[in-house]
Amino acid sequence: MSKQKGGFTLPGESGYEALTLKMAEKWGADVIRDSDGTVLSDEIVHAGYGIYSTICIIRDHNEWAKKNQDKLQQTFLCTPPVVAESSEVTVALMESFFAEQFRINDSERAFKYWEVYDRTSNEKVDSSKWTYDKENGTVTIKGITPFHKYTVSFLAYRIWEEISMYNHTTNNWDKEHLMQIDPRYPETQEYMLGWMKNWCETHPDTTVVRFTSMFYNFVWIWGSDERNRNLFSDWGSYDYTVSDIALDEFAEKYGYSMTAEDFINKGQLHVTHMPGTQRKADWMAFVNDFVISFGKKLIDMVHSYGKKAYVFYDDSWVGVEPYNGRFQEFGFDGLIKCVFSGYEARLCAGVDVPTHELRLHPYLFPVGLGGAPTFTEGGDPTLDAKKYWNSVRRALLRAKIDRIGLGGYLHLVEGFPDFCDYIEKVSDEFRLIRSFHDAGKPFTIKTKVAVLHSWGALRSWTLSGHFHETYMHDLIHINEALSGLPVDVKFISFEDVKNGALKDVDVVINAGYAGSAWSGGDNWKDDELVTLLTEWVHNGGTFLGVNEPSAVEGYDTFFRMAHVLGIDEDTGAKVCHGKWSFEADDTEEILPEGATVEPKEHLYLTDGKAKVLMADDDRPLVTVNEFGKGKGIYLASFQVDQENTRMLYQLIRYAGGEGMSGLYMTDNLYTECAYYPESKKLVVINNSDVEQTTTIPTEKGDRTVTIAPYDTTFMEL
Repeated sequence: MSKQKGGFTLPGESGYEALTLKMAEKWGADVIRDSDGTVLSDEIVHAGYGIYSTICIIRDHNEWAKKNQDKLQQTFLCTPPVVAESSEVTVALMESFFAEQFRINDSERAFKYWEVYDRTSNEKVDSSKWTYDKENGTVTIKGITPFHKYTVSFLAYRIWEEISMYNHTTNNWDKEHLMQIDPRYPETQEYMLGWMKNWCETHPDTTVVRFTSMFYNFVWIWGSDERNRNLFSDWGSYDYTVSDIALDEFAEKYGYSMTAEDFINKGQLHVTHMPGTQRKADWMAFVNDFVISFGKKLIDMVHSYGKKAYVFYDDSWVGVEPYNGRFQEFGFDGLIKCVFSGYEARLCAGVDVPTHELRLHPYLFPVGLGGAPTFTEGGDPTLDAKKYWNSVRRALLRAKIDRIGLGGYLHLVEGFPDFCDYIEKVSDEFRLIRSFHDAGKPFTIKTKVAVLHSWGALRSWTLSGHFHETYMHDLIHINEALSGLPVDVKFISFEDVKNGALKDVDVVINAGYAGSAWSGGDNWKDDELVTLLTEWVHNGGTFLGVNEPSAVEGYDTFFRMAHVLGIDEDTGAKVCHGKWSFEADDTEEILPEGATVEPKEHLYLTDGKAKVLMADDDRPLVTVNEFGKGKGIYLASFQVDQENTRMLYQLIRYAGGEGMSGLYMTDNLYTECAYYPESKKLVVINNSDVEQTTTIPTEKGDRTVTIAPYDTTFMEL
């Protein structure tokens, strides 16, 4: 690789000027940024680099926030159920919640939205039966049914901004807690616009304003007990957009009122993993309208001072929605995504915005997200970086990213020279791969794939958070596997199917547990949908289901596509019915050696015609069912690893009639490759921690190469 520069954003740090400029040269940086908790000195700012300045428009305003504590952001909280031992019970509202994060909003405007529920009967308790004790922070409920369960839902101010709270506890900061202000209020908007104007005028050297992100953070509710500090988090949740003023404005605009229960949902909240409701869709649209309209004013102001505006697609991203068809209205010049995995890189790459940038891991912090040491004693940041790059690199072979970079405290790298050397290698690799994309798109197979779930394109390449937050879902594993495969992928909703989305698709993947947004839940009660998919498969398509695809109660089969899949799940109704016996047979060698599927109980073949490719005793794990000109393929589960990624790829190729091997497909599943026809460049990667030798069929003949652990090889054909 020839040494190049550019496309790299370096975190600088005042007091470490020599180190900052040394690393900028070593890593080929063209931009230097500040990070949360750091500043850039004049020496760094005037060193000839582009300057990113990080702002979080809703925090770092404590002086104003202290004077306007009725304009802090809010959320609904719901107490855990309390069993009444008599006809009266008293509930302490804040007992279960982190007192440093929340404060009760008992203003007159907010109080009208409070609700008490009998959770045993699932009925709202009339307000005449309960009273609030402001001094003690309790609600007393009278005239109720003994031994029923009761909860209180109430509005609470959020008095410690969650990302600041995380950074504060992770990095042992000893400084003032930051509060977050709510731009819903006209007074807050006036203040923010004035603050933004002053900021632009006092930062003449800033070339890019990096918004972190817009106004509303993903929900992250902390508990009072350290044994269960993380009560609830959901990267896709809109719970933190609620406030008394927003609820009033929504009712005026939509003609009906949202209630506490619309958000609390029996204590389950509306996690992104469950199908949404029309009321939730209305609320999301309402929030999006506001975030775009006011956000654009701030972005236009940044542009008026000759600066670019990028958005960090994490933290306070809610309401930004880059895949809802309206993202372009903001006018952002770039989108930055922090990435642990390949699917997150694909999420960033697919957004319609001029510049796509990745913030790589590990961050330059003493410890990582899980609390394990990184840049401190016992840590191995170089190995961490290799593993993260191993996942992200796969995706970068498939889709173009314009920039990469790091975040955190640069001085932490001083004791880790091997890390500095590895990031130099990564930055050089990245720039070379990017140049291949500039010449043209990489080779892909003919078979086209659509991932079908409730959210469709709105949640392209994601579920509701990073991989470690959504690991329990089959679909996130499938997304990760797909992110680096030479396959064109799109994400469609059930409504899209009815609007003709299948016409250019060869394989539809539906994966998830019953009732989830990913499996589809009640969407499968739509007979037209089932009929369209059945006809599509019969005419040559392949329906690939994982776990409990198309599952919904109330029909002759639990999987509504069981007639296509040739397999179904017994929910208890068929315990007295006979089952088809089978012998696992993979004579076509569709599945690679080492592929594994976790067994699932109570599966049975519907008519005995499905071919079982893999089984665990009498439990079918992978099946193929011929249906008309098409196929139904079923996997009991899917967990991403190198063997299973190859299994998914081979199943897709098999479904599309492209065979188990072909051009630009490595014969060693621990390696992968990408070919760029316009530049005639072949990139081969080793995804394992040991040396690998692999052969790749190309149009110029076979190519064989030996690659070091986690390494990359470049060839010209």
